[in-house]
Order: sequence, then C-alpha cells, then structure tokens
Amino acid sequence: MPAPVHQTAAVDRIPFQQKLIYGAGAFVNNLLAGAIGGMMIVLNLAYGMNPALVGLLGALPRLTDAITDPVMGYISDNTRSRWGRRRPYIFLGAIIAGVMFMLLWQLPPGKSETWYFWYFLAGSFLFYLGYTIFATPWVALGYELTPDYHERTRLMGVQNFIGQSVYLVTPWLLLMMQHEGWFDGMAQGAAGLAVIIGLITILVGIVPAIFLRERFQDIAARAQESDEPVSASMPGIVARNLREFFAGFLTTLRSRPFLKLCAATFLVFNGFIMVAAFQFYVIIYYVFGGDTVEGARFAGYAGTLQSLSTFGVIVLVTWMGTRIGKRNAFFVAIAVSTAGYVLKWFCYTPDNPWLVLLPAPLIAFGLGGLFTLMPSMIADVVDADELDTHERREGMYGSIFWWVVKLGMAVAIAVGGLLLNATGFDVALGGEQSAVSIQMMRAFDAFLPALASLLAIWAIATFSIDESKAYAIRAELERRRGRPDPSLPEPA
Repeated sequence: MPAPVHQTAAVDRIPFQQKLIYGAGAFVNNLLAGAIGGMMIVLNLAYGMNPALVGLLGALPRLTDAITDPVMGYISDNTRSRWGRRRPYIFLGAIIAGVMFMLLWQLPPGKSETWYFWYFLAGSFLFYLGYTIFATPWVALGYELTPDYHERTRLMGVQNFIGQSVYLVTPWLLLMMQHEGWFDGMAQGAAGLAVIIGLITILVGIVPAIFLRERFQDIAARAQESDEPVSASMPGIVARNLREFFAGFLTTLRSRPFLKLCAATFLVFNGFIMVAAFQFYVIIYYVFGGDTVEGARFAGYAGTLQSLSTFGVIVLVTWMGTRIGKRNAFFVAIAVSTAGYVLKWFCYTPDNPWLVLLPAPLIAFGLGGLFTLMPSMIADVVDADELDTHERREGMYGSIFWWVVKLGMAVAIAVGGLLLNATGFDVALGGEQSAVSIQMMRAFDAFLPALASLLAIWAIATFSIDESKAYAIRAELERRRGRPDPSLPEPA
C-alpha cells in the first residue's frame, strides 16, 4: 500500500515561475545534447567520413570531461562571490557553448577526411568545455532549490517537461538540413542550423543565471569558514585546493547509492543514444530501401511522437514518484521502455512503414522517467552526504553524474560506429545492403538498449534512500543547522 502523501511546507515550495526558469537550462542542455548527437551523421553522409572516425569524434572529447566536469563541480561548490556559487558560470558557459557550437559546423568544402577529423575534434574539445561550465553549476543549482523530498521530484518533472520540448525538433534536423528551399545541400544545412542553435543556447541559457537564487550558499560558506585556516602563500592555497578536490572526489565515489544511480543512468541513456543514431540507418536502409528523404521523414514522425508521448510520461512518472516512491516509479518506467525497444524488431518493417510509430510511446518512458527521477534521487544523496561529511557537494555530485551521461553518449556514438562497421554496412551500396547487414542492424537496434534497460533495473533494486530515510536525514540536518522542523519525523 502507498504511504500517506507528504504535505510540502510552504517555505519549501518553489514558485511555478521559478520552476519554468530552471527548466530553461534543461532546454539548453537537451538542445546541445540532441543537436550534437543528431547532427553527427552529417559527417558520414555529407562528408564521407568513416563511421568509426565519427564514433571517435563523439567519444574522445569525453575523455577530458572526466577531468573538467569534477573540477568544474569543485570550483562551483567552493566559489564565493556576490552573485553566488553557480550563477556566474551558468552565464559564461552558455555563451561559450553557443559560440563554439556555431563554429563547430562551419566546415569548408573540399577538404580531406583527416582535415575534417582534426578540425572537428579540436572544436569539440572547446565546445564541451563551455558545455561543462554551463551544465555543471546549472545541475547543482537544481539540487539546492528545495530541500523537500517531493518538491524535488516536482521540480525535476517541470524541468524535464520543458527540456523534452527540444526533442519535438531534433528528430527533424536531418530532414531540415536537406530542405532544398532553405539550404544548398546537407553540409550547408548543418552550418546554418548550427548558427540558429548556438544563438538559442546563448539567449535561453543565461536566463537561470539572471533570475534564480541559491538556497544553500550561506550553509556552504559557513562550512568552509569552519575549516582549517588557509595558507597565505600561493603554494599553500594550491596544495589545499588539490587536497580538498581529491578528498571530495573520492568521498563522492564512495557513495554506494550514488554509484547505483550513475550505473542506471549510464545504461538507460547509453541504450537510448545508441538507438537515436542507429535507428536512422534501420529506417532508411531496411524500411525504405535506401531512400534517405523518406527514411528521415518517418524517423522524424517516430521521434516527434516519442517526444509528444514523453510529456505525458513525465507527468505520470512525477505523480507516481510522489505516490509509490521514486524507486518503484523507476521500475515501472524502464520496464515499459524495455518492451518498446523489443517491439521495434516486429514493427520496423517495409511491409507497413507506419508501424515504426508503434514502439515510440513506450520507448518514451525511458528518458521521461530517467531524467525526472534521477536528479531528485541525487539531491537526496547530497543530503545524506552532508549528514556524514558536514559539506555541501552538489557541484561534485552533479558533475560526476552528468559526466556519466555524457560518457554514455560518447560510448553509444563510438560503439554505434563500430557496430555499424561490424554489420558490413557500406554507404556506397545505398539500398542494396546485404541481408546479413540488415539483420544485424535490426538486432542491435532493438535488443541492445533493451538489455541495458534491464541491467539498469537491477542496479536500482537495492537503492537505499526511501522517503522515510530522506525525512530522517533532513530532520537531523535541520537540527544541526539550528533550524529544527517539528513537522519532520525523528531521525532513525
């Protein structure tokens, strides 16, 4: 039986307008992720780059993210300024990411595959650095906007709802880039769309930095002031920062509940991104026999239906999270999406192309549930960490979590390219791909993400912070801060 619904105190509620403003950051975050993933296929189809090299371009910049993301999290957690710990970086990062995305796709014609590879690789490193400067403090800001167990889920539901609107457009990017009335070819289309996307990133991305405020900045500052005195010399300052960074990093990685959330996210997101790139090939070369325009059109239909369905999924999962618990809601959502992936094996068929739409609403439960529940659960982990360590590390937790997301994207793109080569796919053959190649593409597209989703359910099965434990943690934190809340239960 579900437990009685907790009533969120007025002081813990986030005004709906502020939820929308925080959601502007989700719009930019998803826009950048969706656009870079959806447009990478241009390097193969328009510039003739080997799919394995395209995969490397998706994967190699994420190696630096393993360093830059946690460093940015530490910097954000420990910044003291009149504008807060998070907001200056959100503002600056949106501008850098937007500008670099525009430049990334301004590829001159007639260059060699090697030239395109190194240009795009160098630009990607700079783009993802700006992306990190924006996304890491934006994520951390969301963890601290409210301390309430259920209000966190509602906040993440709203931001995910807004962010999901991006995916009404990104499935159509390939078709847009081939629109004869707008662009002279796919390559020019990518360059033009990149300018539009970059400008949107800048204008929308700075909104949370301007209009939101940070709740736990003073608590973090008091914790820092209680630490040992800082050496006045530069070597002493550097040594202390390095020591604190590695201590915080290792403490974060020792959190078993957090590692379970990261593992589940990696598996679900990895599976989805692999399909997002791979299903274009299945639809184009199996369902439509090599017709890139019709294939892109139906892939757009399926992607749009999936995005529309996700809006309803987010509302449903948010409601379930406050009624049956976040963990149980996750189980339901991922189980439904798993069924959707398996259904693709039967529904992606040249006999009836419209059947490609049938799995889309079910698959929508994957990311719809994931990015509604995971951020809310991580915020609960951050509270548990403060109880143990007396420190607030939203930035460090957020940076590692989102590095896992980006790593999942990189691995999916890289593995997708390798798998595509393994199938024997040859773009020069058009619609004359071998039967073995087609069957392998179909199997990878349907069953790999389904398997990853089942493993994600297994990872969350023993997640330990439920509603009652979260209340007990908060009650103890409030007492420690000198602000006891009699409405909260006694700590266990």
